[in-house]
Amino acid sequence: MTAPKRLPPWHEHFRLPSGRELLIRPIRPEDAGPIQGAFTLLGPEEIRQRFLYALRELTPEMAQRLSQPDPQTEFALVAAETLPPGEALVGAVARVSVVSRSREAEFAILVSHFIAGQGLGRHLMRRLVKWAKSKKLDRLYGDVLDSNLPMLQLAESLGFRQVREQDASPNLVRVVLDLNQPE
Repeated sequence: MTAPKRLPPWHEHFRLPSGRELLIRPIRPEDAGPIQGAFTLLGPEEIRQRFLYALRELTPEMAQRLSQPDPQTEFALVAAETLPPGEALVGAVARVSVVSRSREAEFAILVSHFIAGQGLGRHLMRRLVKWAKSKKLDRLYGDVLDSNLPMLQLAESLGFRQVREQDASPNLVRVVLDLNQPE
């Protein structure tokens, strides 16, 4: 009997309650095409909640930039079909980026409505928190539309607090997690 094949770091299988099997893994440059293609499947409200404004298309340049994070200051995971990068449909992207000359990072998560509400966003957020802690950062934050109640509830359930930034848009809420607090 052979031992099960070990997955590389930050790779894991994730089974949705619906039974669908996804592979969570670091984003790869080959994912740019599938991410750009999947963008057309997103509804206007999904796009607005993630990008905070209406965006007609994800240009090839934007997709390339998204799929090639700077390993020193950025980290991005995808939840995709269990096919090779470039072939797999990407259903979710979670990203964190260290703010220049600081000990804090900003996160962003987009989960397609096709697989939303099944625990994937929570799982991805926990992975972003783990990465931020491994980098010895002090804070993790994200800007969320006040109408995005599922994201605000998720953040609160994970210990984030809501902060209204003075210079922010009136319909934005910043959610902040102090990474130095004991769990």
